[in-house]
Amino acid sequence: MRSCCAALALCAAMLAAQAAPVAVPEPEAWARLTPDQQEARRAELREQLRRATPKEREAFRKQMRERIEQLSPEQRSALAGQVRERWQQMPPEQRERIAKERREQLQQMTPQERRQLLQQRREMLDKLSPEERAALREKLPQR
Repeated sequence: MRSCCAALALCAAMLAAQAAPVAVPEPEAWARLTPDQQEARRAELREQLRRATPKEREAFRKQMRERIEQLSPEQRSALAGQVRERWQQMPPEQRERIAKERREQLQQMTPQERRQLLQQRREMLDKLSPEERAALREKLPQR
């Protein structure tokens, strides 16, 4: 009887661990991490999100957007500048590897998840100040 109860408790604990939502990192704390620490944390998040349900992944993205939207335009600009600077300092091989991983993540999404992501990005752009939108437009490649 005890072994049965222990097994049930273990199963319940495993299910609870799997059902736990993926924690969204704080933007300021993330910016303070070294590139290697960010890469390790990013890998952990990818693995957690890979095991998560589509609804959990959507909730994670929504919470991530909300955290970024809560920042002032100056804080968002400073954060983007830090990220851009670190990206430029990365070796080309590392940048290409990260870009390849992101492409693979997008390809693994369901068509519905990709549509939702596109819609969420459009909504986020709508919330940016005119200055922030103009700065983003300047960074787009020329057609």
